[in-house]
Amino acid sequence: MPQTTTTANVLGLRLASPVIVGSGLLTDQERNIRRLLAAGAGAVVTKTIHPDPPRDLDERIVRLPTGMLNSTTYSKRPVAVWLETLRSLAEDGLPVIASVHANDPHALGVLAERVSGTGCRALELGISCLNEDGGLHDTADRVRAYTEAVRGRTSLPISVKLAAGEGLEARARAAEDAGADAITLSDSISGADVLAAGGLNLGGVFGYSGPGIKPLVLAAVYALRRRGFELPILGCGGVSDGADVLAYLSVGSQAVQVYTALHTDMIATLDRILRETASLLAADENALPFIVGRALRKSS
Repeated sequence: MPQTTTTANVLGLRLASPVIVGSGLLTDQERNIRRLLAAGAGAVVTKTIHPDPPRDLDERIVRLPTGMLNSTTYSKRPVAVWLETLRSLAEDGLPVIASVHANDPHALGVLAERVSGTGCRALELGISCLNEDGGLHDTADRVRAYTEAVRGRTSLPISVKLAAGEGLEARARAAEDAGADAITLSDSISGADVLAAGGLNLGGVFGYSGPGIKPLVLAAVYALRRRGFELPILGCGGVSDGADVLAYLSVGSQAVQVYTALHTDMIATLDRILRETASLLAADENALPFIVGRALRKSS
C-alpha cells in the first residue's frame, strides 16, 4: 500500500504539515514564532513588516459570536529589528514566511529585497489589509503594480494575500501575470458591529475574520479553481479544527492558514488542530494528493 502523504509543498517549502499560522498580532514576536513552529506548525507567517506603519490608529480587537473584528494594521517593530529576527530564524532553518507591505510599489520592492538578504525563504505580500484605504479599494491594477515591483527585486517565492470579494478573479489573475507563485485567500473582509447605543464598535468598518467568513472563502477558492486558476492557493478564513483544514484542501487549497482561532489558548488550540488534521489525513490513502481538489472532482 502506498505510504500516506501528509507533507505539503508550497512557496519552495516542504512543510511537515499543511497547517500554517497566518499573519497577525500573535506572530509579531520571534518568541511566539518559535513556539508555534516548535508546536508543529508547517510554517509561520510574520506580522506584516512595513517601513512606515500608521501610528495614529486606535488598534483594537473585538470578539464577536462568529469571529473577530479588528482595527489593527502592520507591525510597529522597525524594519532593522525584523531583519535581524528573520536572519536568526533563517540561520536555524525554520520555515518562516515574511509578510511585507509598504506605501507604494517601489518601496515594497526595496523592502522585499532587504528581506531576501536575511536568508528568509518566502514572502507574502500583505497588500490587502482592509483597515487602510488601499486594501479596502483593491484593484487588479494595484495588485499587479505591487507584485511586479517585488518580482523585479527578488527571486524568492511570493504569495499575494487577497481579500475575497468583488473582482477577486481579476485580482488573482493580475497577481499571476505579474509573477506571483501563489495567492493567499482570504485576508479579512469588511465587517461592522453596532453597539446598543447605536454607534459602530471600534468607530467604523474594519477587518472581520473567523468562522463567519469560512463559507464565503471556501466558495471563492472553489470558484477560482472551477474557472481554471492554477497557482497554488493558501486558503484561510475561519479555520477552527481539522475538518476546516480538510474543507479548504478539498476545494483546491494546497495549504491552509489558521489565525483567529489561536487567540484562544494559542499553543493548545494549534496542537489540537494539528492533531485533528493529521488524524483525518491518515484516514485517506495517499492523503494530500487525494484530498486536494476532491470537491472539484466530485462535482465534475
